[in-house]
Amino acid sequence: MTSPTVRRRRLSAELRRHRMQAGMTLSDVAQELEWSPAKLGHIETGIRKWPSVMEISALLRLYGVTGGRREAILTLVRESRLRPWWTEYEDVLSSAYVGNEAGAVALRVYAGILVPDLLQVPDYTAAVGRSLGRSERSVDRMVAAYLKRQEVLESARLHAILEEDALQKISYDRGLLREQAERIVELATGSDRVTVQLIPTSAGPHPGAAGPFTILEFDEGEEDLVYVEATTGGSIVEAEEAVDACKAVWGDLARVAVSPQTTVAILRRMMLLT
Repeated sequence: MTSPTVRRRRLSAELRRHRMQAGMTLSDVAQELEWSPAKLGHIETGIRKWPSVMEISALLRLYGVTGGRREAILTLVRESRLRPWWTEYEDVLSSAYVGNEAGAVALRVYAGILVPDLLQVPDYTAAVGRSLGRSERSVDRMVAAYLKRQEVLESARLHAILEEDALQKISYDRGLLREQAERIVELATGSDRVTVQLIPTSAGPHPGAAGPFTILEFDEGEEDLVYVEATTGGSIVEAEEAVDACKAVWGDLARVAVSPQTTVAILRRMMLLT
């Protein structure tokens, strides 16, 4: 799935690279084009979301970028300006995260006390929405948005680490527990793109205590990102050292969790007992 968010970040990287190859500083370019250095800095860092084709064309002329490379970059500009579906759900989604999720080729997810979003059945999503105090209209929009997000599984790889406790928290509703466990088993056994590992309650405290996070991988040489969940809204982590630290925690969690095969066996047993 083409994501304007990912295209925008790729465009910023391309523009920085070509400016440096041209041996120019931000001040040099700003002076030449009679722009403020802040404007150019915002274009290169992605803070300015919608650079125009005319503005980018001016930069490429200045940097001496021509031919196929120029056309490829202008295509990135046009794609970065498309209005994606998730902007219609900004009241129930983090556009900053979903824009990256939609363009990822692989996701490693640890959702803490919740079932990962991409594995949720609609009734589970609705239950979570109500627990957050959302209105019924907002809950319906959240369910619709999550179902749309789950289309990423048609092209991206997902490795989810699931807490047994996340399922035990819905044991009050045996029908929902059975439906949710069945959905996870269906995805884990029916697609070679989906891997699920369970952390049993008996595992005790583990490195995931720091909270939920997702590692996102991209193609075309794009650097990995991490999305860290927080009560007041999550944040995108780009610094290589911080991303590597999250990957190390992920590795620890994967070692604490049982194997994918054992996970499926536990979930099937859970289904039989409900």
